[in-house]
Amino acid sequence: MQATITRYSAAEYLERETTAEFRSEYHDGEIIPMTGGTVNHNRIAGNFYAALKYGLKGQPYETFMSDLRLSIPTKNIYTYPDVMVVPTPPIYVEGRRDTITNAQIIVEVLSSSTEKYDRSEKFDSYRTVNSFREYILIDQYKHYVEQFTKTEDDKWLLSVYKGEEAVLALSCVEFQISLADIYENVEFE
Repeated sequence: MQATITRYSAAEYLERETTAEFRSEYHDGEIIPMTGGTVNHNRIAGNFYAALKYGLKGQPYETFMSDLRLSIPTKNIYTYPDVMVVPTPPIYVEGRRDTITNAQIIVEVLSSSTEKYDRSEKFDSYRTVNSFREYILIDQYKHYVEQFTKTEDDKWLLSVYKGEEAVLALSCVEFQISLADIYENVEFE
């Protein structure tokens, strides 16, 4: 016996999301509930966001956390990255003030349940966003960060940072952060 999957239009999803108790992503007709984050996930995302917001002060960018939605029209996807950097002014989906289309830097904190998706399908979808230039993947179980940077000839360059002494330097904006600061107050198991 096969279960039937209810399909929704993007408009139906956006309407449901305005009153939903929990956030969900939208993938070409399917509404997918988002899993809850751990304390470490929230610490890491919060540390990165706070440092980035302060570090970009006076520059023509805005920094957002996971409550602002990103539209990926070429894939008919709506998602909530952990942290985004957007050139000002943000470009909103028509008729919305909670969904943008022009993320330049996206940061995802990896968990065992999302790592495969964040590295593959999600990254593939993000790469269809014209403004997208840099992808930061932060491991929440050890001092380890991967930085994917789009080159001038549309290739993606990988840089890896290990250990709390390492310093991540973003390429799209003037900003550096040590892994010690990213992982401040994180308790590894």
